[in-house]
Amino acid sequence: MIRVLLADDQAMVRGALATVLGLETDIEVVAQVGSGDEVLQRAKETAPDVALLDVQMPGKDGLEAAAELHGALPLCRIIICTTFGRPGYLSRAMAAGAAGFVVKDAPPEQLVDAVRRVHGGLRVVDPALAAESLATGASPLTGREHDVLRAAKDGSTVAGIAGALHLSEGTVRNHLSAAIGKTGARTRAEAVRLAEEHGWL
Repeated sequence: MIRVLLADDQAMVRGALATVLGLETDIEVVAQVGSGDEVLQRAKETAPDVALLDVQMPGKDGLEAAAELHGALPLCRIIICTTFGRPGYLSRAMAAGAAGFVVKDAPPEQLVDAVRRVHGGLRVVDPALAAESLATGASPLTGREHDVLRAAKDGSTVAGIAGALHLSEGTVRNHLSAAIGKTGARTRAEAVRLAEEHGWL
């Protein structure tokens, strides 16, 4: 029996995934959570073989939750399942320890197959997304540029970002300027939008 943990902030989607997986005789959904912050604790409580994580959730997003889960319970195999098939998400998911990446509009049988294959030690990646990811390439942002741009998402001032990240305002401006240049944007708000569209944030 393959024990599965589901994490998705949309209760209807989570329930539908649980129903699809629950119809299989060799798969049991042992936990369902609605935020990334709940993933590790529930995984420790229920010992799933496979964790199926959405990307966009409140608290920790699915990629952060994947990295945390992989670090604490490396035997639990992770599949990222998302509505947003952005190329940058794929590379970030693999870096976080995910063994699979599927999009939610895939047929149910593909999701079931992905769970079985990942449980069996294989990697499963949506082929169209893999091709797009190769064509787009990796994120051009450095780790610090990523942090600064992410902190700018809510419209924070340079001073606010500097305080949150314990950097000088000049350093924040330099990182923002570099991120704007690398994304081909004209403003930091546009840089945030473009980076999100590519899955770099």
